[in-house]
Amino acid sequence: MKTLFRPALTLLLALTVVTGVLYPLAVTGVAQLLFGDAANGSIIVHDGKALGSSLIGQPFADPKYFWGRPSATAPFANNSASSTGSNLGPTNNALTDAVKQRIDALHAADPDNATPVPVDLVTASGSGLDPDISPAAARYQIARVAKARGLSTEAVAKLVAQASEGRQLGLLGEPRVNVLHLNLLLDGRL
Repeated sequence: MKTLFRPALTLLLALTVVTGVLYPLAVTGVAQLLFGDAANGSIIVHDGKALGSSLIGQPFADPKYFWGRPSATAPFANNSASSTGSNLGPTNNALTDAVKQRIDALHAADPDNATPVPVDLVTASGSGLDPDISPAAARYQIARVAKARGLSTEAVAKLVAQASEGRQLGLLGEPRVNVLHLNLLLDGRL
């Protein structure tokens, strides 16, 4: 038994140093060198003040702002420490009721809008933290935002186009609009 204790302890210490110290330091160093902005949370800073992360959804409820996807995180929306989906299936009454309430809220905020509500404005993403909406979801909100800000729909549509991103490398993912980026453009902060 004593002959096994020393090699086992040595191996434990060696693996602890390699996997608990050296590997994390190497990964952190490479991330800082190659992807410094993303490794530090992709924080958007204006005039020395952090405004939010472009990787995590922000709650916007004012009609003069574009609204993002609903968040299923707890105990409050867009809680990055509690990333999760709702895990409610399509036949679950709680999900159906929540979607109906969200549709009603969108119609109440913009009663003249008769176009169908894009699904990403009424359903949470798998993480509950999605910072992006589809271009269709952004277009759905243009009239409301323009009216609340006293702007033309054409001016707001140009900002939506400016904030829109295509597929990564031309083929990965879906076209999207970062809500925080778009709202900061509206405020003239970017």
